Amino acid sequence: MSAFATYPSLADRHVFVSGGATGIGAAFVEHFAAQGSRVSFIDIDQANGEKLAGGLAGCRHAPLFIRCDVTQLDALEASIATAREVHGPVGVLVNNAANDVRHRFGDTTAAEFDQSVAINLRHQYFATQAVREDMRALGGGSVICLGSTGWMKKNAGYPLYAMAKAAVHGLVNGLARELGRDRIRINALVPGWVITEKQRRLWLDEAGEAEIARVQCLPGYLMADDLARAALFLAADDSRMCTGQDVIVDGGWV
Repeated sequence: MSAFATYPSLADRHVFVSGGATGIGAAFVEHFAAQGSRVSFIDIDQANGEKLAGGLAGCRHAPLFIRCDVTQLDALEASIATAREVHGPVGVLVNNAANDVRHRFGDTTAAEFDQSVAINLRHQYFATQAVREDMRALGGGSVICLGSTGWMKKNAGYPLYAMAKAAVHGLVNGLARELGRDRIRINALVPGWVITEKQRRLWLDEAGEAEIARVQCLPGYLMADDLARAALFLAADDSRMCTGQDVIVDGGWV
């Protein structure tokens, strides 16, 4: 049986996760809560958010769930303020919320363009802005921005999503030096094809199984827990000199 790391520096640290009710985000919430962190998380999915928070109520610190649509910047800022009142200044920000809904280039509208940027990119920028003073007052912090290998592979079927996820890397590089002056680290955590319940339901078929077997260096499925364990390292003091980096977790997809 595998034995995974425990990070003492994460105990009692306030971790704020966007898009935390299901999938990869839920794994982030579960793993940080298991480390003894004070976890706040937001999502538009109220039912699953409340269910997750209730199931983790017995942890060292019961996670705080706040329903929030991250495309509404006033609501995002208010959620961070509420979380701060409950759990104190934010020491770790996990910018996870996203939507990889499929769409065709020829059919997309200007409104859909703006919506995709809002859900996949814009909130990462403004959530980081909102917690900067918290981290500065704490003497440092960690921002983890979720990227994707989808744009690197030149996949078709979601050009707006690919564009936004590629821009996450520019955001990380564009802020690393400015935030670094205050010992605030910012990195991109870059998943490959993570087999969540949504992926199984919508897109994992026989052809997908064959592709994983053919192009992934490591056998087996890449799971949300694998991303969460990488996030723990990026959030903990163990990664104190890591910033402006792309941390790719994809099973060696080639």
